[in-house]
Amino acid sequence: MPRVIGAVASHRRRKKTLDQAKGFTSARRTQLRKAKETLMRAKRYRTIDRKLIKRNYRALWIVRLNAASRSRGLKYSTLINALRKGDVQINRQQLSELAVNDPQAFDAVLAQVSAN
Repeated sequence: MPRVIGAVASHRRRKKTLDQAKGFTSARRTQLRKAKETLMRAKRYRTIDRKLIKRNYRALWIVRLNAASRSRGLKYSTLINALRKGDVQINRQQLSELAVNDPQAFDAVLAQVSAN
């Protein structure tokens, strides 16, 4: 039975890891163990930050809506409550875009909610 040498697969695996560590500096880029440790940490932060981005955008939309509604004499919580009661199916992202880019449409939404 011939002897199996895994050199090609090992070299490819190591090369793949070091290629992923391309932007790192010093030993984190050149040494396999340091590169693996740093990559694991970077992947963990990448996963966490995907959730944080969503959270930050939602907070931004809420701040924009609060500012827009207060300039029209409403509080944010009152606005959201009126939207729920009026059965308006517009999410916070769309509402904040309306408030920033199209104030007339935002006023129309507020008029529809206040009429109910």
